[in-house]
Amino acid sequence: MKKLLSICAALAMGLTAATAFASDITGTWTATAQTPNGDPFQLTFTFKQDGANVTGSVQGPQGDPLPISVGKVDGDKLTFDVAFNGMTIHHNCTINGDEIKLTSKPDSGDFPGMEMTLKRAKDAAPPAPAPAPPATTPPPPAKPQAAR
Repeated sequence: MKKLLSICAALAMGLTAATAFASDITGTWTATAQTPNGDPFQLTFTFKQDGANVTGSVQGPQGDPLPISVGKVDGDKLTFDVAFNGMTIHHNCTINGDEIKLTSKPDSGDFPGMEMTLKRAKDAAPPAPAPAPPATTPPPPAKPQAAR
């Protein structure tokens, strides 16, 4: 019985540690992709993670952001879909700190799949504090005048 209890405790601690090491991908990620003819373009992924579920959007040169659907995180694996021009593009990713290796595959043969690396966008630096006002020194105390 003690052996079973010890095994269960060790398993629970291991699962807790694995969950603690899973990173939260919430935030903005950027990547440069290429068109089939080799022209580069910027993509911006905005993820919002809630447990294993992921929502967000992808912004590219096409205009409006495209919503992410069926987003899931499982350990270091991320999967999600994006609907674009009447097709669904499936994304399989591996999370590694501030990088995500992404492979996309459309459900249509008319659009090529892609591989790219997303990098977590650094938060904008906080604004510099306002300069301190110049120090003012109080006037020296008045000298007592001698009685006349």
